[in-house]
Amino acid sequence: MPFDVAAVQRALQEARLDGWLLYDFHGSNPIAARLVGTADRGKMTTRRWFYLVPAAGEPRGLVHAIERQSLGSLPGGRRVYAGREQLDAGLTELLAGMRRIAMEYSPDCAIPYVSRIDAGTMDLVRKRGIEVESSGDLVQRFEAVWDDHALATHRDAAAALYRIKDRAFASIARSVGKGERITEVMVQQQMVEWFEEEGLVSDSKPVVAAQENAGDPHYMPTNGRAIGSGELVLLDLWGKTRADPRAVYADITWVGFTGSRIPGQMSAAFEAIRRARDAAAGLVEDAAKTGSDLRGWQVDRAARNVLEQAGFREWILHRTGHNLGREVHGNGVHMDDYETHDDRRLLPGTGFTIEPGVYCDSFGVRTEINMFYGSHDAYVTGPVQMEIVSLV
Repeated sequence: MPFDVAAVQRALQEARLDGWLLYDFHGSNPIAARLVGTADRGKMTTRRWFYLVPAAGEPRGLVHAIERQSLGSLPGGRRVYAGREQLDAGLTELLAGMRRIAMEYSPDCAIPYVSRIDAGTMDLVRKRGIEVESSGDLVQRFEAVWDDHALATHRDAAAALYRIKDRAFASIARSVGKGERITEVMVQQQMVEWFEEEGLVSDSKPVVAAQENAGDPHYMPTNGRAIGSGELVLLDLWGKTRADPRAVYADITWVGFTGSRIPGQMSAAFEAIRRARDAAAGLVEDAAKTGSDLRGWQVDRAARNVLEQAGFREWILHRTGHNLGREVHGNGVHMDDYETHDDRRLLPGTGFTIEPGVYCDSFGVRTEINMFYGSHDAYVTGPVQMEIVSLV
């Protein structure tokens, strides 16, 4: 989508900021590259460029002489530099009149997804007497909000993921039931083929984790471990529509058990994450209906409170959820008060996961749903797992 300068300026005025300074060097700031369109055009820039959108007035850029056309599609004037003295003078001119600006920066690196500006570049800006604020909420507004088309691609991807999940569980149940050897890698390979059939692309192969391997949230099968009878199996799969460059991800996790009687501790763990998930989702739904201000950390806290009260405090290894976008971990608000303190607001038009999990040495369980946060409501975009699936 084209960079909407008027919308950015309205957002800057609401935030009482003088401007938004976008900066990139050799792909170091993919957020800025996507916003101005250099990433979509496949144009690699190898020199520093700056693009300032003031709260009022015409935008202006600063680009290297050998890449003078790198921001050519954007409104506003451009100053060209070559040597470092010209860069220094150009930056002074670019930032004239600015007092408080936004950049891709997060205090104390609280939100690593937003922390794209290196310390030296921050020094260059601050030594000119300028106060730098985080662009976190601006990034959400112009990078993470889905239009109707993006939501449709998410729904298509989610529907395909659920079909693949069902096929994988059916394959495991069939093989284990017949006493045939089936491994985590074999199931993973089947799922990769089904991704191809469904027209999905992903940045990684799906996770197939049996029993103790499910206790590792980022486990990836490599050694051909067989799936036996009476074992828990965790499937984590994510993808988006291959043919659409504007497509956004869906991301789900389900767990099954290859036996007729699920162990009590396993059932208790799943019941805890189910209730944690529903508490977080309920908070999101209520906030959307009432128009209440809701922050990512609050959603995480709602889920973790349930897990801790159920006695699983020491089993928690990760946050409750993440933003979904054109990358599986998008640049919007994450449901996190555990790994970081994400103070960004949930914005209408954004999608994200709710995925509480608990893990120990012998097994792990996670339930992952996707939610869309609309203007007046919020809802889950696919089926919700209510109990461990019986793979008998």
